[in-house]
Amino acid sequence: MMKLIGWTLAISAGLGLASPAWACTLCSCSASTTGISFGGYDPTASAPRDGAGSVTLSCTGVISLAGTIDIAISPGLSGDALVRQMAQGSARLNYNLYTTASRTTIWGNGSSGTSTVTASLNGLLSFSQTVPVYGRIAAGQWPQAGAYADSLIVTITY
Repeated sequence: MMKLIGWTLAISAGLGLASPAWACTLCSCSASTTGISFGGYDPTASAPRDGAGSVTLSCTGVISLAGTIDIAISPGLSGDALVRQMAQGSARLNYNLYTTASRTTIWGNGSSGTSTVTASLNGLLSFSQTVPVYGRIAAGQWPQAGAYADSLIVTITY
């Protein structure tokens, strides 16, 4: 069983470079996550193993309809968002997270070839949106049997 677990959240208020500081005035935001369970991984399969999870954003207060919230995801255990790894002890299994179901754009912090996801604010006094996170374990890896996991930090900037 392969499962991405242990999301941690970091929230940064009004410091986003991509979002105007007035996007969220006198408000508070929170986020919650749903982990990605990849299920069993078959090293003999020719296709990658896909899974999906989500990040749910909720804000209350005076919110602008023209503002945005940026969502970044840390590289996790590997220290490199382009080559994320899950671990079981010293054993590693490569995987990654993507911004779309086509799994072509790696979700990171916007640097080194990764992208963030921007959610548009959609309310005056409250805002809630769930953003999907798409995961993939590449085919052709031969990890030792067992449960693998990684822990990531999700940062929202508004």
